[in-house]
Amino acid sequence: MATAADFLVGKASPTVRGGAGAARILALKASLPRAADVIARHAAGIVEDGLVVDLGEGIGSGPWWRGLATLGALCGAVLAIGLNVPPIIGAVPPKRSPAVAEEARLLGITPLAEGSSMGRRLAPTTLARPLSEAPERPRVELDARVGSGGLQAALRRAGVGREDLDALGQLLAGVVNSSGLSPGTRLDIVLGRRESKSMPRPLQDLKFRAAFDLKVEVSRGPDGALRLKRIPIKVDETPLRVTGEVGRSLQRAARAAGLPANIINEYVRQMSHVLDFQRDMRGQNRFEIIVEHRRAETGETQMGQLLYAGLRKGKEDISLMRWGPRGKFFRANGESAERGLMRTPVVGARTSSGFGMRFHPILGYSRMHQGLDFAARTGTPVIASAAGTVVQAGWGGGYGNLVVIDHGRGLRTRYAHMHRIHVKKGQRVEQGVKVGEVGSTGLSTGPHLHYEVWQNGKAVDPRSAKFHSGSQLTGAELSRFRDRMAQLKRIQAAG
Repeated sequence: MATAADFLVGKASPTVRGGAGAARILALKASLPRAADVIARHAAGIVEDGLVVDLGEGIGSGPWWRGLATLGALCGAVLAIGLNVPPIIGAVPPKRSPAVAEEARLLGITPLAEGSSMGRRLAPTTLARPLSEAPERPRVELDARVGSGGLQAALRRAGVGREDLDALGQLLAGVVNSSGLSPGTRLDIVLGRRESKSMPRPLQDLKFRAAFDLKVEVSRGPDGALRLKRIPIKVDETPLRVTGEVGRSLQRAARAAGLPANIINEYVRQMSHVLDFQRDMRGQNRFEIIVEHRRAETGETQMGQLLYAGLRKGKEDISLMRWGPRGKFFRANGESAERGLMRTPVVGARTSSGFGMRFHPILGYSRMHQGLDFAARTGTPVIASAAGTVVQAGWGGGYGNLVVIDHGRGLRTRYAHMHRIHVKKGQRVEQGVKVGEVGSTGLSTGPHLHYEVWQNGKAVDPRSAKFHSGSQLTGAELSRFRDRMAQLKRIQAAG
């Protein structure tokens, strides 16, 4: 076994227990001769007494447990000393007096939410002169909107005086109807300087959109008179053509294509004259709609009335176009679309029961079903299938809320089980006018419209009955009609 002398002279093997520590001691002795002697003597004593234990060797032996206990005692001593260190208390700033706090507030930046009152107010010096009244801004710029009262009412609310309103009315006479401006039209107004607060500010500038294709600017000249300037706006009036696949719902497909509800309803109403939406419409069919469309060079668009309604059904194509001063729709061969009754008096409904004998779900026996049932949601509009006079509008027993319309020539139609009635007895109605809403009144098991057609006092099947035809275009008018339809069809579809 190596002794302390062996460590001091470097004879001990570095693998001997404590050899690494003895090597460090020798190195320290070479650098510090005097201190090395003292450290070497103490280290040799510690090693010989067995106080230095390598916890990596002799695990579980007595010296190992003693070394572990020594390590734990040292760690506990460090924790005990560290937890008992007294806190260091810093200097506490003195509490500010109200005067000091107010001074700090005046010199700070205060948010607008707290009043934004910043800075110290000072008494005026001898150089300050009091003002008789607060000065006004030289000009006031306003952004107003035309309301239900028209242009003059909007300008009066903005502060324009009577003299300027009269002069403006003379300038705009024949250019724009001041009461005809649509509500919401924007007005850019600039009011100038006035001589006193008791007088209205003079109108300096006025700009607004007088029409879809016209902008108007009114400004005050050097002589004090108002001058009018018209600024024409270029407008492209090429009709808009939209096509698409019917899919699961014609209304949804057309709305997805960007068409408004009024155009879609007009398309359905005109197509109802020539086809049955329940039997003749298929998801793979393609609709074709052409409407009046105006696009200004400033980017605004305006959509007008329906011009053309088409439907591609495989080998068969249906084409309807608006023609004539009354705006009636005609087929491609010049025959009027309104040949008689509309095939479907409910928009977007499905046929739930046909004409003929059937088992009545409420009465419990079979009897003649003298009409067609169209299932639809409560409140769905019901329209007159042809023009005529209302001969009954009210309760009809098992029919519930009932409307009966006489179309002349022995032809009558009935609309039963309605939720609400929108016409009165004796009222004249045109084809396509709303007469009520789908409901479930009377002997009914759910919301639907019961629709009957009577010819000369006898109920007939609305799907197979033949009625009188409408007007027919001929000659030169038919030629012009076909040329116009061909011109519309040459328009490239949007998108």
